[in-house]
Amino acid sequence: MDISAGWDLVVIGSGPAGEAAAMQAAKKDLRVAIVEDQRAMGGNCTHWGTIPSKALRHQVRQVIRTQRNPLLRGIINPRDVRWQDLITRTQEVIDSQVQVRTDFYIRNRVTIFAGRGRIANPHEVQVDDTEGRTHLLETKHILIATGSRPYHPADVDFDHPRVYDSDTILTMNHTPRHIIIYGAGVIGSEYACIFTGLGIRVDLVNSRDHLMDFLDTEISDALSYHLRDQGCTIRQGEEYKRVSADDDGVTLELKSGKKLRADALLWCNGRSGNTTNMGLEMVGLEPNGRGQLAVNERYQTEVENIYAVGDVVGWPSLASASYDQGRFCAAAIAGDEIKQVKDVPTGIYTIPGISSVGQSEQELTEAKVPYEVGQAFFRNLARAQITGERVGMLKILFHRDTLAILGIHCFGYQAMEIVHVGQAIMRQPGEQNTLEYFIDTTFNYPTMAEAYRVAAINGINRIKR
Repeated sequence: MDISAGWDLVVIGSGPAGEAAAMQAAKKDLRVAIVEDQRAMGGNCTHWGTIPSKALRHQVRQVIRTQRNPLLRGIINPRDVRWQDLITRTQEVIDSQVQVRTDFYIRNRVTIFAGRGRIANPHEVQVDDTEGRTHLLETKHILIATGSRPYHPADVDFDHPRVYDSDTILTMNHTPRHIIIYGAGVIGSEYACIFTGLGIRVDLVNSRDHLMDFLDTEISDALSYHLRDQGCTIRQGEEYKRVSADDDGVTLELKSGKKLRADALLWCNGRSGNTTNMGLEMVGLEPNGRGQLAVNERYQTEVENIYAVGDVVGWPSLASASYDQGRFCAAAIAGDEIKQVKDVPTGIYTIPGISSVGQSEQELTEAKVPYEVGQAFFRNLARAQITGERVGMLKILFHRDTLAILGIHCFGYQAMEIVHVGQAIMRQPGEQNTLEYFIDTTFNYPTMAEAYRVAAINGINRIKR
């Protein structure tokens, strides 16, 4: 066994949270090692989650836009696009990301241990590497950033070649004509848009009564409408009873008595933290039923020098937030001010996309906050008309008395980019957070960001008539 002593921080997992923590700790002159058991750096975000699904979405959007353009329509038939070809292009993006991220560690002199990390005691991490060697890393601090994986109920056979989760769907070697997606959360809805964009028939089964009910109701309703308009069948308030698969397809039996039959099943019903078989019992840590660890405001677990960040701690389970959690945790370990992730924008890569930050109309109504709404519909914007992306809207929620921005909700083309303009104003202190910023500021024309001016004028006219 190779004993490696003198580490200030050992990070287990190289996803967004682990990478950000390692880089920040290195910048603070800490001696850092990172442990990764996948074949390349980047974690689940790079290899199975965020990067591949967004790369797939982009390719499908290009196909859809080609069909909408009168000059290009007919050049590509969406039904002729093979899933395998999309995956090949996606792998090119993944490989590029791996190279970029690996270079980060080299430039910052962070040592990489390729292998499975296991906590031996509060100050030692054992790594069984890919060469069959064992390393014992002695360290002052341990950071768990192992991410999450798709949740697998015990009664569903995920070994069957027609039953997939959001990881294994990337290995599908055929293009189904009809697919069932069980779970209509963020991941399920994103893949529903990808498949319908390819002309594939989709049954989206939602165990709740409303699609992504954490969203502003108007935005959620808009997504439901456009999914159906694209050919997706949404089945609300349904729970599975049994899944049976054979050589020809999959049958999903629902508790309501319905039976759905398709070429394949994509299971998107939740995720579990990656905390199994990593020695947590050796230090007295016990994850919850979903494999997640509880942490305090410093991202400390119940063991003082062991920390956890990213999906493995639960909410918000977003790559963007995980980066900040890792950065803030490493800074706190180095003795800096303790910071918490807050005002996290949602970014849902459906087609069209959705993004929001701040409070929704439902939340403001329940809290009895006197608010008003400013709206801009994309169909009226010159830029949207030029690009042909007329579907969507920007909604600004603001206080009727102070004009402070309370929430930004966007549905449509470039929603995930547009929301950050509003977020920047919301984060301004005191009276600098005001709707009047959008009224008094000149925006480039024609742009999608111009929607802020349109929405702000629409909103101010509602209270100053």
